[in-house]
Amino acid sequence: MNYFKQILRFAKPYRVYAILNIISNIFYALFGTLAMVSLFPMLNVLFDKTKRVNQAPEWEGIFKIREYAENYLNHFVTQKAEQGNDDVLIFMVALVISMFFLKNIFSYLAMYFITFLRNGVLKDIRNELYQKTVDLPLSYFSEKRKGDTIARISTDVLEIQHSFLSILELIVREPLMILFTIFAMLLISVKLTIFVFIFIPVSGFLISLIGKKLKKHSDKVQKEQGYFLSIVEETLGGLKVIKGFNAENIFGKKFQASTLRFYNFSNSLLNRQNLASPTSEFLGITVIAILLWYGGQMVLVEKSLDPGLFIVYMGLAYNILTPAKAISKASYGVKRGNAAAERVLEILNTESPLKDTPQAVDKEGFDTDIYIDNISFKYEDEYVLKDFTLKVPKGKSVALVGQSGSGKSTIANLVTRFYDVNKGSIQIDGMDIKDLAKASLRGLMGLVTQDSILFNDTIKNNLLIGNENASDEEILEALKIANAWEFVKDLPKGIDTNIGDSGNKLSGGQKQRLSIARAVLKNPPIMILDEATSALDTESERLVQSALENMMKNRTSIVIAHRLSTIQNSDLIVVMQKGKIVEKGTHEELIAKNGVYQKLVTMQSFDK
Repeated sequence: MNYFKQILRFAKPYRVYAILNIISNIFYALFGTLAMVSLFPMLNVLFDKTKRVNQAPEWEGIFKIREYAENYLNHFVTQKAEQGNDDVLIFMVALVISMFFLKNIFSYLAMYFITFLRNGVLKDIRNELYQKTVDLPLSYFSEKRKGDTIARISTDVLEIQHSFLSILELIVREPLMILFTIFAMLLISVKLTIFVFIFIPVSGFLISLIGKKLKKHSDKVQKEQGYFLSIVEETLGGLKVIKGFNAENIFGKKFQASTLRFYNFSNSLLNRQNLASPTSEFLGITVIAILLWYGGQMVLVEKSLDPGLFIVYMGLAYNILTPAKAISKASYGVKRGNAAAERVLEILNTESPLKDTPQAVDKEGFDTDIYIDNISFKYEDEYVLKDFTLKVPKGKSVALVGQSGSGKSTIANLVTRFYDVNKGSIQIDGMDIKDLAKASLRGLMGLVTQDSILFNDTIKNNLLIGNENASDEEILEALKIANAWEFVKDLPKGIDTNIGDSGNKLSGGQKQRLSIARAVLKNPPIMILDEATSALDTESERLVQSALENMMKNRTSIVIAHRLSTIQNSDLIVVMQKGKIVEKGTHEELIAKNGVYQKLVTMQSFDK
């Protein structure tokens, strides 16, 4: 129930619909009970059992309501009977139809109002889940499967709607229906009603035994669904490799093994769930059968109950079965919903370690330097950076070079605060970046990554991520600076051309030039280029390198480079090895030292 309470907070903005639903349900339960009770005078008229009452009865208090209602109806029927039996019958039929009509009108209105609440809650949970997914740090998702996150946002949220939120429909309607019906049953016969209530807890206990393991089975189903969605996501992302290595069989077997487990878990869950309805119906009918025997004794042997009232009583007793079944089904739904809510709330309740502090400052500009002060950092157990110190003055270009795994890209991740340092600090203009609002910090930076990350949209919309208010002229200018205009102008729709999933309609070099154009359009004071030219051919590299050099004039930049030819004009080159600085200086100074940098240059010259 703790999960249910947490989900209920999403219903607060829609409380007006909840109130209207409750009002409609009160009337539904009232007219549902009256619909059954209205059959009694009809039966009396049909069997000519109506007592002749010529004088209108007087109200004698709530405890004599049954006698008052019975005498009032008898008085009414007596008056109508004097005008002809047809009138009485027509009126009684009209009364029954009216009661059932009003019951169904309010049933529809209750469902109408709850629809807005249910779908509103669904929308708000999905929006908050998406927002939380975007806010959480990269480290959170390094251990999670993408398919599992997709399953939580799609199917788990839907499960919450089908299970938890369906209770909102029943929470007022069914208990009220039972309450009003019991009240009517007590008015007819207290003795018979007490007899009925001896059996209801017994049947309730038997039904609850079935549902005990539902949450466990449901959790397995949802986890497996997340797993096979991950396989689908990985397959679509790696089709080239799968086809190239003839690995269709390997992935096919993995997927089929997952769907087989899903099949078995689902069968187990649904079979247990499907047992609920027939069990509750059988137990209900058993109660009705015992009731027929006991009530029959009261009518035929003891003569303490009117036959017409007994028929109405049986109708009311059966009237309890439907809401009781709905409540038992809903209790299974809660167990299923618990598993889904647990998975959804796991994300929603995760506190981001990179969350802005309440005192976080918005920084508008960049004035002096970036200072990486004696930092150490590890992704898991081993430190990838140890006691690393570096100052990047404003307007200067600093290049980081070294073999793979030396910690170059980690610097980019830490400066942009995708991760937080374990020791030391990173400062901009003397302010620790932990004291800056993340949006403000990243607003000062343009990022071009080694993998050109583009989205399934037009070239224009991909670039507008850099600056959503940019004009078409500014977009064209950015494309020209990144030497991307030369191929964009030849595309069928120019900047309005859709570039496909991850930009797969373009070559690697073209994708990277669009990534650079996006950073150019943002026009930030600090540029971080994480092996920005590594995906380019030699000709494109020269074009882009020339553009980058123009762009980086009077701009602070941290350049992580694999190809050393691209950073020879940098103000400072830092050579890294196993998370530490082993050399630093200009290109000429490092060549003169004839150390690690000279070896790297020689190796690359030899490779060419």
